[in-house]
Amino acid sequence: MPPPAGDDLALRPGLVVPAAELSWRFSRSSGPGGQSVNTTDSRVELTYDLAASAALPAPLKARALQRLEGRLVDGAVVVVASEQRSQLRNREAARARLRDLLLEATAPPPRPRRATRPTRGSVERRLKAKKARSDVKRMRRGED
Repeated sequence: MPPPAGDDLALRPGLVVPAAELSWRFSRSSGPGGQSVNTTDSRVELTYDLAASAALPAPLKARALQRLEGRLVDGAVVVVASEQRSQLRNREAARARLRDLLLEATAPPPRPRRATRPTRGSVERRLKAKKARSDVKRMRRGED
């Protein structure tokens, strides 16, 4: 598969979200920047319609929809960036956030934990510590 085009979002090798599926919106940002804040649209909203996307394979899409269900608005995930003064840097930050979010949401689930028993030494140490604590408390009690 060829490398992604300029505005495509590469998640991992062979998995690319095309730029056509990303929607950008710009608005005025609050925060530092002096008078230029009032004139430049540096705040960035990046929207990706996950439910309607054809870029992700069905199992990954289902996993992402399930894991991101609290963040989705009508099946779309929205990422906002307004920390930087320049729109370009905020665009880069929003792309990076969306990429990280999608990578985490499509990651395979962790292997289930294998049940183990405590070692004899750890059981003995725990019981010894409990006995010592009990002795300390018994010694603190006054004789009635």
